[in-house]
Amino acid sequence: MTNALPSSSSSIEPAGRTAWVVASGIVALAVAMGIGRFAFTPLLPLMLRDGALSAAAGAEWAAANYGGYLAGALTASWFARDPQRGARLALAGVALTTLAIAALDGAVLGMMGPLLRAAAGVFSAWALVCTSSWCLAELARRGNARAGAWIYTGVGLGITLAGALAWLGGRQPALWLWLELGLLAVAGAVVAGLGHRTSAAAVAKPAELGPHGAMRRHAALVACYGVLGFGYIVPATFLPMMARQQVADPLVFGLTWPLFGLAAAGSVAAAARWLAGWPRRRVWALAHGAMALGTALPLATPALGSLAGSAVFVGGTFMVATMAGLQLAREIEPANPTRLLARMTAAFATGQILGPLMVRALGTVDTRGLDAVAWTHAAATTLLVATAVWLWRQAAPTAPSPL
Repeated sequence: MTNALPSSSSSIEPAGRTAWVVASGIVALAVAMGIGRFAFTPLLPLMLRDGALSAAAGAEWAAANYGGYLAGALTASWFARDPQRGARLALAGVALTTLAIAALDGAVLGMMGPLLRAAAGVFSAWALVCTSSWCLAELARRGNARAGAWIYTGVGLGITLAGALAWLGGRQPALWLWLELGLLAVAGAVVAGLGHRTSAAAVAKPAELGPHGAMRRHAALVACYGVLGFGYIVPATFLPMMARQQVADPLVFGLTWPLFGLAAAGSVAAAARWLAGWPRRRVWALAHGAMALGTALPLATPALGSLAGSAVFVGGTFMVATMAGLQLAREIEPANPTRLLARMTAAFATGQILGPLMVRALGTVDTRGLDAVAWTHAAATTLLVATAVWLWRQAAPTAPSPL
């Protein structure tokens, strides 16, 4: 009989390899985003406490990371022919730059810190684009494209891990925490690098795109992804500091960031489980609408409960929007989405740079009882609502999602 069913051993091996792809993606994004991108957020209040950084230097570190992330997004297409190689290189870079911060102090730390955070931003963008490109394509090749949603739980898990370490270990010197995070990044890079290696024949060739046509065709989606970057960045940057203004104990104010990460991981898992059949634009629209509620909450009251609610709504939706947007890119460019993913990530990086720049540009403005951070929250809320409406209307009501 020519079409015999495969033996149990042959069917188990592909399932195991698929699990390795998903696990590698989760670990890679946990390291790249939880440590390379976001570890500075919960550690900044502790570095200020230790006198390791001034508030102005902290802003420089954050801006350097955002700029590096943009540069990484603009150059991630270098790895279009072998995104798995790009992901491995990026994870090694995140680990090394994190360890390097722990090894410095004093004036050397002040001089080298922004450079190291800029490099970490580059590596984080490479890791996000390359891991998404490789994992989503590899899972689709194995006939299990929907499992790709689960890799984005890694971002929330990484944020939770970094936040919990800063929360529970908040009475340690901040540089010790950088060392601990660096060692975790090394371990994660090793684990993620053990994943199944795609054969050269299975690596997709970059899609042939016209110089201007593809950008025009996807410009609106790219812009929506840029609004996502703008919408989440102010709460993602300032929530722990806003909470610290309410209570000085790191065991209290430090809890906002683990909450942010847990909400991110839990919401992605829920979306992967219950919204897998929805059109990606509808999922993205819902995420923007819920995030708008999160950015609006601090406008109502700066109370700790409001800030915790903002952490849940923003943390619980920004990775669902990220997941839906990047899966949509995979749907639009199935042959090889790396270039479109890079464009979207560049727009996201631009949005997240504009958020703090708006806060800085407004400076000490206080109009109608709203300061610079509050006005930026208001702008983010407006843009998120507008893009949520547009994305919802763009989704065909009966169109099933292939992802």
